[in-house]
Order: sequence, then structure tokens, then C-alpha cells
Amino acid sequence: MNYRTFGNLDWKPSALGFGTMRLPVIGNDTSAIDEPQAIAMIRAGIDGGINYIDTAYPYHGGMSETLVGKALGSGYREKVRLATKMPSWLIHSQEDMTRYLEEQMRRLQTEHIDFYLLHALNAGYWHALRDADVIAWSEAQIRSGRIGHLGFSFHDSNAVFHEIIDAYDGWSFCQIQYNFLDEHNQAGTEGLHYAASRGLGVVVMEPLRGGKLARPSPAIDALWHEAARQRTPAERALDWVWNHPEVSLLLSGMGTMEQVEQNLAAASRFQTGGLTPEELALVRSIRDAYQARIQVPCTGCRYCMPCPRGVDIPGLFGLLNEGAMFETWDAQRQRYGRMKEAKTTPDVCIRCGACEKKCPQQISIRDQLGVVASRFT
Repeated sequence: MNYRTFGNLDWKPSALGFGTMRLPVIGNDTSAIDEPQAIAMIRAGIDGGINYIDTAYPYHGGMSETLVGKALGSGYREKVRLATKMPSWLIHSQEDMTRYLEEQMRRLQTEHIDFYLLHALNAGYWHALRDADVIAWSEAQIRSGRIGHLGFSFHDSNAVFHEIIDAYDGWSFCQIQYNFLDEHNQAGTEGLHYAASRGLGVVVMEPLRGGKLARPSPAIDALWHEAARQRTPAERALDWVWNHPEVSLLLSGMGTMEQVEQNLAAASRFQTGGLTPEELALVRSIRDAYQARIQVPCTGCRYCMPCPRGVDIPGLFGLLNEGAMFETWDAQRQRYGRMKEAKTTPDVCIRCGACEKKCPQQISIRDQLGVVASRFT
């Protein structure tokens, strides 16, 4: 296992962290974790050198923290740093903060959480937590020893990312979505560099875009085969993230023992800066090939929202683009069905055109919504 640096902290994290959002389950119930298999996987990861375990209050229908608590028995808790997350959307007061923290510690069977994150911050969640004085509450928990370090996970624009970092000098770390398709999305490469320049450890989530970058695709796979050093698409994507010295570690939501073994091998092999100029150029060509499949040039900025009729314009364009980029049409049809039940699909559009006046990409939104409707109905 390779070990890296974690911002200004005097601690070396494993290059690979164990994310517990996609553990093996029994049947189709995501809360029915296959406990023997999941515990064996987590312990195998720790035995292989992983020293950072990540979970959160809502994962697996609230059962992930409980499973992690069991997995870290028999002396494994002392071998790792444990991270979990405050459910930001459920917090209205400091009393809520304390109540959920105590519940999480009971689930995890621990009296100390090494890394505590404010979960999935966007502008709305951040402003609500800030106004509830989450910083003062967190500092009190750190003084009490119940929390080791405070950070946040993030899903919003780069401008909001800067706002959150600049609001508090006591952040120890942050968690961002980052992969070779997301260099300019959300925090992006600029945000990665900015956080590192402020002394924060940077934990990367979704290095495989939810597993999509590891999916077989004949056209994409043919491009990967041009490399002098053969690797799987998953290894290529992980190597690209690890190639950035600002990245403290990346999280992988492993669902099988085979994935644990493969990722441990990859994390032990790769060194920062190990990609050749030719390999970096190949990754750029792969990125361009994916982006060439994009059907609608929507950046997800949401300037078009809210729609007066409730149409989820960015969400619908996301279905079209995700299906085309990653050949996941069946999954997108299921999502479209749920959106139709929620009455956020194009059939409720009245073609008022208010969205097009606000779109910085000058997309013909009304016409493109018609394309979406034709594709999924």
C-alpha cells in the first residue's frame, strides 16, 4: 500500500480509502447488507493496508454505520481513522447536531470519530448549518474529544466551494467528486488546488463516476488498448486521480472481494506522477470520446430553474447524456419513470420559454425536452 499526505496533518493516509456506500446486499433491498461478506471485505482491506474507512448516516438505508461498527470490532478500530458525516438536510439546530452525532457513535460503537464531515454541502445546506452555528458546535465537540477533525463533502459550484473554505480557517479536509470527466465540474481541478493550497487534506469520491468509467464499452475500450502499458479502464481512472499530488486519498465503494483485491493491488503499484505524457494524452482522448457522446451541452448550472411547471430540466438532460455517454439506457428509463411519477418530465411543460432566456449555453431547451420525451416514452 502506498501512503500519501493529508493536508497539514501529521498523518499518512493510505492511497485507497474504503467507501461503504455500495456494500454487497441480499436481494434488491439496499438496507439488507450481506454482513459476513461485507465485514470480511472491510477487514481484508484493512489487512491490506487501508487505514481510512468512510461511511455516512444515510448509506444503505441507515445500516452502513451499524455494519462498519461491527466490522471494526476485534481490534480493527485501532488500525484505522474513521470518517462519517452529519446528515445536513436533517439539521435545524445544535440540538439536532448533538442528537445525530450521539446516534452515529452508538451505531459505530465508538466514542470518537476521527474525521467528521458536513454531508453533501451545497449553498442551501451550508447557509442553514452556518446560521445554526455549526462551527461553534463542532469546535466544542473537538474540545470534548468526540470529534477529531472537521471537514465537509461537497456538491455545488466552484464559487460555493471557495465560499465554504474561506468561511472557516479550521477546516482540516474536504471531500470532492473528481475524475477525468469532472475536471471542470463542481470543485474541479481548480478547487482541488485551492483546497490543497489552504492546507486541507482532499479526499476524492466517485473516481470512477459511480462505476461508469469501469463499464465495458467497445469503442472506449479500443482506445484504451492503444496504451503501451495495459491496465483495466478502472485502473486507468484510479491512476489518473492518484497522479495528482494534491489528492490525499481516493475512496472506492467496493461491492465484492474481487474489487477489494484489485484495488489494493492498484493502490500498491501506482506512484504519484507515474503517468507518462503519452498516457496523459490518452486519457484526454478518452475524455474527448466520452464528451463527444453528449447529446445536450447542459452544464448543470441550474440557471434555468426553477421551472414554473416543475420540470426538472437539468435532470432530464442528465438522463439523456448519461445514457449516451455510458450506454446505461435501461437505468435512465427507470429514472425517467420515477420522474414522471413526480410530474417533473416534459409532458407538463407549457413551452413558456422562460428557461431559454436564462440559459448561459443558449440551449433550445423546449426542443431538447422534446428529444428527451421521444427517447424515453
